[in-house]
Amino acid sequence: MRSPLIDVAAGSDIGKRYSANFDVTYLRERPLLAVLADGMGDGPGSAAAGRTAVDIFVDYVMRAPEPTPDMLRAAVAAAHDQVSRIGHELQSLAGCTLTAMAAAPQGCWLVQIGDSRVYRLRAGLLELLTTDHTMAWLGAVHGWYPFDSAQAASARYQLTRYIGHGGAPEPDVLSVTMRPGDRYLMCTDGVSDQVDYDGLRTFLGRDTRPQSVVSDILTASDTAGGSDNATAIVIRVD
Repeated sequence: MRSPLIDVAAGSDIGKRYSANFDVTYLRERPLLAVLADGMGDGPGSAAAGRTAVDIFVDYVMRAPEPTPDMLRAAVAAAHDQVSRIGHELQSLAGCTLTAMAAAPQGCWLVQIGDSRVYRLRAGLLELLTTDHTMAWLGAVHGWYPFDSAQAASARYQLTRYIGHGGAPEPDVLSVTMRPGDRYLMCTDGVSDQVDYDGLRTFLGRDTRPQSVVSDILTASDTAGGSDNATAIVIRVD
């Protein structure tokens, strides 16, 4: 069986709320390595956390013969150590999400910690492949309150796992197949909070290059209010 052909693109928009962009990306097309981090807050710890976490994670993957779950968890652990050190030195919050997709012999590994997301459009069905590591997600899943309630909105930004967390929580590591026709979207909450399910499905379903899809998604995020930095990576499999 031939390896699927992959076309990728990334983009980011500062939005209207912040004076700087605290999202960080890394993108390599072949073999696929896509990494996304979203800094927590708008201080120096936020900027340093995202950049540091992405650099450390990419370095681990680049030095490995091929990514494995143990290596990916070790990369996240190393990012925890360094980001926690930055927070201690700055004496302020230093933390970020980290979401990644890394090519593997049978598809790719998906790494998730925090509340950035990975969606997959396959055969017309848009699915969320990741879990938000937030109290809002836990509350909705366990029936503590409705997902669209005021309680859920308040809990939306209470992350249970993130890079720099004092408990150094492990990421979710998932094995994901890649089939011709698949479309993947990696995005920060600046996208997922502002562009609804139907909008994302429509954008990803268009038969256009990933860069055009990224541009459309970021424009939609800005039109919806631009209340956060918005970053998207689109992966097209043919």
